[in-house]
Amino acid sequence: MSLTNAAPWTIFQNLDVEMNAPCVVVGEIIVNAHIHLPPNFSAFTTVGEAFDHAHQQGLSMLGVSNYYDYAVYRDFTKRACDKGILPLYGIETIGLIPEYVSSGVRLNDPGNPGKAYLCSKGAMYLDPLPQAAFSIVEQIKARDTQRMNAMTQIMSELFAAAGLDTNLTADTVRLKVAERTKMPIATVTLQERHIAQAFQEAIFEATPDSDSRFRFLQRLFAADTPVNCNDAAAVQNDIRSRLMKAGKPAFIADTFIDFTDAYALALAVGGIPAYPVLADGAKPICEYEQDIDALANDLIARSIHAVELIPIRNTPEVLTRYVNKLRAKGLIVTAGTEHNTLDLLPLAPKCVDNAPIPDAIQQIFTEGALVVAAHQYLKAKGNNGYVLEDGTLAGSFKTDDDRIRWYRDLGLKVLHAYRKACHV
Repeated sequence: MSLTNAAPWTIFQNLDVEMNAPCVVVGEIIVNAHIHLPPNFSAFTTVGEAFDHAHQQGLSMLGVSNYYDYAVYRDFTKRACDKGILPLYGIETIGLIPEYVSSGVRLNDPGNPGKAYLCSKGAMYLDPLPQAAFSIVEQIKARDTQRMNAMTQIMSELFAAAGLDTNLTADTVRLKVAERTKMPIATVTLQERHIAQAFQEAIFEATPDSDSRFRFLQRLFAADTPVNCNDAAAVQNDIRSRLMKAGKPAFIADTFIDFTDAYALALAVGGIPAYPVLADGAKPICEYEQDIDALANDLIARSIHAVELIPIRNTPEVLTRYVNKLRAKGLIVTAGTEHNTLDLLPLAPKCVDNAPIPDAIQQIFTEGALVVAAHQYLKAKGNNGYVLEDGTLAGSFKTDDDRIRWYRDLGLKVLHAYRKACHV
């Protein structure tokens, strides 16, 4: 299948899937349902680089979950077809739940009570965005742009006071990101990591060796730094933690949309709202997530029928406990790696300290990704997907297991038809 600049849903719209045919085993299914791609901060400089790694590592499906701008999804679609890797479309956003802000309950952000990340899996209405989605995305971008502009200005002043006039502004940082990722500057909305990277690069350009870098960082932080001054990623993280986080000199408070708007966005782009579970990625585990049954019940009450984990944060034991209980509650479960730092991890998810994901848990993750693939196919064909437009579950099934297995089986057929169309 060869596509040039195709809208994301086109490949699924054109697939010929025999709904009543038996499921076909297509060999080992290796899937990563959540990475970030440029112009988001990413381990990958380009979409092509991401798919080169995915192809080399034998991935069957790859999912993207960007913030802000989705123009990159056209290239994502083409590269996926070129490599025969089924694309999973998603977005990620953040919203506030006011009652949890006031009560101090942390959800999936250990530093901010009431702040909740939310994904949309199988999001098919991205290019162009429906008006309802466009309005919310523009509101998010405007808020974050204002914050990043202010933080960049403060950072520039701090660096000048420490003896390095960087001449960096938010506009020059955006231009650097656009040039590095070969993306139009209009698609770039800055994140903290972009700013930290730009100022780290300014340090490395101005200081030729680790001793001079250490001395500058000592002046900048008014303290010693324990990091390797030749390690770009380590210096970036040190800049963020010492200057840009809450209570630090360049910190500007976030202003998030309400969680109800984040949820509305997840549905408006045609996806399945999915809650990213942090679990023991936070120590202690965030209050909202400590009781797994209560977590699942509250998500279902909010018409959130999917969850996602980033296993590199979790021990196999904790991952197993959360995934089994959440799946038993009738939630689909997916997994990814994010790849939202410079660390170029393997694309097949692993647990903390590179421990393998238990086989039974991996099967649940694969099942969840196949449900997302089926949802995308059905939405592209103009049918109901896994959830309806109001977020409630679609179809009439006796049990949650029956529903999940029906969509999983359809997802297998979609994957088989897709690979056949791509001549894989």
